[in-house]
Amino acid sequence: MIINLNKPIGWTSFDVCKKVKNITKEKKVGHGGTLDPFASGVLVIGTGKDTKKLKYISDEKKSYDATLFLGEITNTLDVEGKVIQKRKVPILHKKKIIDVLEHFTGDYYQTPPMFSAKKVAGKKLYEYARKNIYVKRDPVMLKIFSISLNSFDEKNISFSVECSKGTYVRVLGKDISEKLGTIGYLNSLTRTKVGEHTLNKSQSIENFENSWKSSIQKINKFQ
Repeated sequence: MIINLNKPIGWTSFDVCKKVKNITKEKKVGHGGTLDPFASGVLVIGTGKDTKKLKYISDEKKSYDATLFLGEITNTLDVEGKVIQKRKVPILHKKKIIDVLEHFTGDYYQTPPMFSAKKVAGKKLYEYARKNIYVKRDPVMLKIFSISLNSFDEKNISFSVECSKGTYVRVLGKDISEKLGTIGYLNSLTRTKVGEHTLNKSQSIENFENSWKSSIQKINKFQ
């Protein structure tokens, strides 16, 4: 079974898998691409034999809506981290922001963040980061298929992006901030699409659980 869930803010992707496993009683449950705890949106879940399909789903293009807060940066590059630096924000103009965003379209080299699940020498980078151990990371070539400005004010920029597998939108936000002459971190992130799986066709964990219980009750009723 493949399930398109809307991951709530505060849950890890593993939390969602664990919950689905508890609901369905399936032994094998996985997901098609990690979402950070501070993020929400499309998390594709696979159960049983369908977990084999997750590799192909994970390779699909992904789309996000993000809000970037300027003038401060955190150690995690998102709203959950600790502010480690502050810098003045230049006066923002729409054309300047659009030009900066468009600069990132096409091939894009990105250095994975220290606070991430990417493994180096058998350990996840965040395990090193939590011990204040710096690990050298090589830039990875990704692709930004499209990026557009939604809105902005003196310190916030809202944008949408369609990108390849492995793109850290947190790092993209940092790179955009630097190109604008300041620093910044993501204070919101919503994944709106993974391949053909879209946010408007996703379901909440609560709705999935209720519909699952209802279907089980109907099966038991006719046995």
